[in-house]
Amino acid sequence: MGAYCDENLSFSPACNLSPSHDLRLSKHVHDNVHGNIYLDPLSLKFIDTEQFQRLRELKQLGLAHLVYPGAVHSRFEHSLGVYWLAGEAIQKLKTYQGLELGIDRFDVQAVKVAGLLHDVGHGPFSHLFEREFLPKVLNSFKWAHEQMSADLIDHIVDVHHIDVESEMIKRVKEMILASSEFALPKSAKEKQFLYDIVANGRNGIDVDKFDYIVRDSRACGLGCSFDFHRLMETMRVLGDEICYRAKDYLSIHKLFATRADLYRTVYTHSKVKAVELMVVDALLKANSYLEISSSIQDPSEYWKLDDTIIKTIETAPDEELRESRDLILRIRRRNLYQFCNEYSVPKDQLEHFKDVTAQDIACSQKNGGVLLQENDIAVSNVRIDLTRGKQNPLESINFFKDYESQEKFPIPHERISHLLPTSYQDMIVRVYSKKPELVAAVSEAFENFQLKIYGVKAQVHATPEKKKRCF
Repeated sequence: MGAYCDENLSFSPACNLSPSHDLRLSKHVHDNVHGNIYLDPLSLKFIDTEQFQRLRELKQLGLAHLVYPGAVHSRFEHSLGVYWLAGEAIQKLKTYQGLELGIDRFDVQAVKVAGLLHDVGHGPFSHLFEREFLPKVLNSFKWAHEQMSADLIDHIVDVHHIDVESEMIKRVKEMILASSEFALPKSAKEKQFLYDIVANGRNGIDVDKFDYIVRDSRACGLGCSFDFHRLMETMRVLGDEICYRAKDYLSIHKLFATRADLYRTVYTHSKVKAVELMVVDALLKANSYLEISSSIQDPSEYWKLDDTIIKTIETAPDEELRESRDLILRIRRRNLYQFCNEYSVPKDQLEHFKDVTAQDIACSQKNGGVLLQENDIAVSNVRIDLTRGKQNPLESINFFKDYESQEKFPIPHERISHLLPTSYQDMIVRVYSKKPELVAAVSEAFENFQLKIYGVKAQVHATPEKKKRCF
């Protein structure tokens, strides 16, 4: 790696540095998705901190590597990728509309730093920590990694005495929180389009998705036909909002469809969910002793928490961690919670669907035979959508006809290809037996539950007899 770049350099679309600057002298890393990523001086000050380097210990896909062995990439390289794409996006807008939009060096730097730090507050094991573990230990207290990212940014600036304008940090935090329920009032009344780049709360099209869709697909050995370059090259700001050419609507739909495919195929794979359910149980059993959740409001302690908590549990001799250790050992030996069966919630039931619980299944067993307890069963309620719940995501996006037109418009669902889906959300209920010898009993109780709720068995087929005997 070369020397630091001159802080007074301007940015260019190709590398976010002055075109006259010798790139061989710039700090850069070679990324397996985007090639050489050139790092500006301010971003380097954040990267070279223990808080940011922690992202190396957070696997991007959490526990998916236990099913997809190649999925060992980390939040560190994803964050560098989002930093790079955020810089590329703002530079393209500056090149084509810079004078019209008044994009300046401050805007460029803020967008890039927001891209770099958008996940700095992420919890261990992808979204498991935030969505599965914390809700079980917190009493109605809401916590989001985006808010922790904002808190950690302040902590990093204070601890490492980073010389950066307070207005820059304020803008960066606003951009990171833009798509979360903790979104801050935007300090800039103009240039609202800047908030569409990293975490787009308007319609979900952002460089965060551009990076992880391509990166995750590659790591898992899956094909990816979505091409974000086309969207970045042709996007345009109209009415203070990033809009896209109408003829590119199928490319945008492919973005959302590819993301949904990754959720179904990788992120919520039945075996991945089995491991996640076991890790959640292990963390819950260890929490009172290790106080895992105690740091979630303290950035100075929170940054020390990462995926290695599993190794801490696994190797600790303490009797208080015995149950958690046993669960981790079961994962190592592939003695997982056994997937019994699943069904997709009928379309007409989606709107009023309530999560199915282990108690629901246990209460559906017939008298006689094995007596199931609630803690013998694990349930995973998997929701997959195109980012907008039951709504068509294309209807929240504004398009334009051509570059001579100043008009922006949405595309209603009746005017798009009839080959595209008319339903935009899926809910899958999966049931697992925590003990192999109870698969048959749990499967029967699950079938009874379906009959009680829907009047029919909603699952595609019965649990295979071989699985019921496999213990």
